[in-house]
Amino acid sequence: MKHIFVIGVGLIGGSIALDLKRLNPEVTIYGIDHNPAHLAEAISLKIIEKKAVFSDLKNADLVVLSIPVDVSVNLIVKILEVISDNTLVVDVGSTKLDICKVVSEHPKRRNFLAMHPIAGTEFSGPKAAIHGLFKNKTNIICEVEKTAFKLQEKALKLFESIGMRIRYMNPESHDKHIAYVSHLSHISSFMLGKTVLQIEKNEEAIFDMASTGFASTVRLAKSNANTWAPIFLENKDNIIRSLDEYIKNLNEFKSLIVNADDNGLKVTMTETNYIKSILNGIKEND
Repeated sequence: MKHIFVIGVGLIGGSIALDLKRLNPEVTIYGIDHNPAHLAEAISLKIIEKKAVFSDLKNADLVVLSIPVDVSVNLIVKILEVISDNTLVVDVGSTKLDICKVVSEHPKRRNFLAMHPIAGTEFSGPKAAIHGLFKNKTNIICEVEKTAFKLQEKALKLFESIGMRIRYMNPESHDKHIAYVSHLSHISSFMLGKTVLQIEKNEEAIFDMASTGFASTVRLAKSNANTWAPIFLENKDNIIRSLDEYIKNLNEFKSLIVNADDNGLKVTMTETNYIKSILNGIKEND
């Protein structure tokens, strides 16, 4: 592998580029981005070595597609039209069903691998890219059987080398479960931040009274709207179902408080404490 192209040189694409270059110093990393300032910044930060244009993808050994999911769905077919028969194309978006449907009948479907590294921070842009972001993080791969076996092997070796744990799901299950464990978390964070900003107009009071618990809960509200709005819309049906369940639980919890139901509150919170054992298991496996 000599030529790696990263389309979208932000947090995820940039972090993949940094780790692949560290482990494979002989490769050349090229960047494609709609924002010229991002490309210049990525070069200055040594995330990529050269700027590229779309037609250069014909020379790629690996293409990492790391842009908003709605744009990825529209761009993936054009990428497959340009690449060689030996190129591997991976997308790292947070929804998988739509992009898998778009490429399902394409002659070069075998060159495409749909994956979702479960990693990230609330920051965006080239400056957010960091070494080691994917160490001990899960990478969900969808429809692996539709990717050419030699390209599968190449991808698994490459991404395991930067610390990813590989798991397999079909795209429908991925989008359903990710709505609950990731997308709903972001919505909750955005709306908690909005609620506090609407009710508490005194910014100094927010700063003085906000605990580490509040800061950690609204951390995701700092995420890039241009990234997350398309995700919410692409996974709309699953997110609406998860929101319905969440709102139902919030209303039930509100009723317990309204009715001064001390025992009901304690039972609900104690039952929910079970999440600790699940999260502790995740930490032990890291």
